[in-house]
Amino acid sequence: MFVTFVKNLILLKQIFLFLIFSLCFLPSALGQTQKINYESDRTLRNEERYPGAFILSKVDNQVYFDHNGIEVWCDNAIFYKEANFFKAYGNIRMQQGDSVSMTSNYAEYNGDTEFAFASGNVKMRRPETTLETDSLFFNRITQQAYYRSGGKVTDTASVLTSRVGRYFLNEDKYSFITDVVVKNPDYTIHSEQIDFYSENGNAYLYGPSTIESETSTVYCERGFYDTREDHGYFVKNSRIDYDNRILKGDSLYFNRKRSFASATNNIRVIDTINKSKITGHYAEVYRDKDSVFITKRAVAAMLQDKDSVFIHSDTLMVTGKPEQRVIRGFYDVRILKNDMSGRSDSIYTNQSSGITKLINLRRMGDKDPVLWSGENQMTGDTIQLISNPKTEKLDTLLVFNNAFLIQKDTIKGYNQIKGKYLVGLFDDNELSQVDIDKNTETLYYMRNEKDTLIGINKTLSSSIKILFEDRKITDIYYYNQVDGKLTPEPDFPPNARQLKGFNWRGDERIMSKKGLFEGQPEPKLTKIQGIPLPDEPEEFFDQREKNKPLLNKNSRLDPKILQNRKEDTLKFKHPNLPDIKEDLKNEKKKDSLETKEEVKIE
Repeated sequence: MFVTFVKNLILLKQIFLFLIFSLCFLPSALGQTQKINYESDRTLRNEERYPGAFILSKVDNQVYFDHNGIEVWCDNAIFYKEANFFKAYGNIRMQQGDSVSMTSNYAEYNGDTEFAFASGNVKMRRPETTLETDSLFFNRITQQAYYRSGGKVTDTASVLTSRVGRYFLNEDKYSFITDVVVKNPDYTIHSEQIDFYSENGNAYLYGPSTIESETSTVYCERGFYDTREDHGYFVKNSRIDYDNRILKGDSLYFNRKRSFASATNNIRVIDTINKSKITGHYAEVYRDKDSVFITKRAVAAMLQDKDSVFIHSDTLMVTGKPEQRVIRGFYDVRILKNDMSGRSDSIYTNQSSGITKLINLRRMGDKDPVLWSGENQMTGDTIQLISNPKTEKLDTLLVFNNAFLIQKDTIKGYNQIKGKYLVGLFDDNELSQVDIDKNTETLYYMRNEKDTLIGINKTLSSSIKILFEDRKITDIYYYNQVDGKLTPEPDFPPNARQLKGFNWRGDERIMSKKGLFEGQPEPKLTKIQGIPLPDEPEEFFDQREKNKPLLNKNSRLDPKILQNRKEDTLKFKHPNLPDIKEDLKNEKKKDSLETKEEVKIE
């Protein structure tokens, strides 16, 4: 047993000595840099001009270098074998695997750092893109290429140019900075900073950016655009300008092929020709059809004879060319004008003819159209307002079927006039005359010149004419009177002081912009999916010791060139962690305010 123990002890000693030996000699072997292999038809030396270098030249075959997965062909080269560095000239071609190839007039390569530089008609090709520039740096360790003297990338759908560019081979991503332009046959993009993925053609826009075409201009300060499928998503001060419309919102979606755009939260659709604006929290715009659909607190605001007219409903639709705009509103329509307001189930407005129709499409009694002018309430199955398209002033009021006019008396009771049809005339946008026809009934509180009540007049006739002044009834004329009687107020039965069909809806009257939304729940705003800022990558040029430059001391480049410059870094990037926390606080505060805020109409 003791012998076995001794044998094991000797074996352990041998293993220990072997490990010590390995640790002494392996580091140099592991740290040894792989040398550049080369082939050349002609090899010369000129120690006076190129100390320690071989001069390699093409005769029948190009000079060839091979190093760690990269191959280089050229016509001539200066090869510093001990330094593991070469400079190549003439018809240069570099190949890395099957996916990356590059051509240039001049190139340098350091085998120790695996860092390359190319200049003169540089072209780097990938399966989906070709990069062209005057000079290019290529770091094989990080698999990144970089230019800062202007470059052009040709994609399957577009051509992208910028002053500064960085290509991440592993992600197949280009990061363009400063004066970035994307040119496509159908549009042009201008931006301060773009991240472009060549595999799918997706572009992320940062900073003030525009997408211009013959039919539209998109603006945003952060956005995404699929350059091949021609659609995008935009946030932060985003807007779309058409020939006669401007669409704004917290977020916008745009599809050029379908001539379609949609907007979410705090939307404004501005009609630049007809001086109107629609607001809400969700909208769809079809450019070719000249149509707009908007919902979630939808409000249309129009300028009419220097007065603003507001139309609110659950859903608004605007269709037609600028000179023939038609507005349709559905469900719980509310109208507000300086001297008039109204409600209905639905509304139709034709701006070219000046006709506005208040309709009850669903035939719900509580949604019968109602219109207020001063203390006058008018109801009926359908109400039409006709204005002069040129002067934009109200001209005629028409009420079809079950016309009912109610005016609240100054002291008590209600003046009431009903019939089958009602025609009203306006003078300078104020109701001046009303004619009611067919089976008319009147219940009117008669007063003398001192405004003292002298009795209640109840009359039946075939038609009635009523004159107004300052929105108050001044005269009533009865035609083909059938029956009429003035009764002292104390003798008039209280239960007979309302005509059949009487329905005073004064509590529904809209007195201000706030009243457009009275009784309605706050809209639940859609959570906007943001586009995060990119993380700033590590600096392209490694911070290295002076005696270990990225390129050999025999490089023709000034070492100062191989330094990072502040002006070439990302302008729009992800903030530091403390800033993120502060931004999240601000976003929550902003969301809270937006939820409580009323729709603003200028």
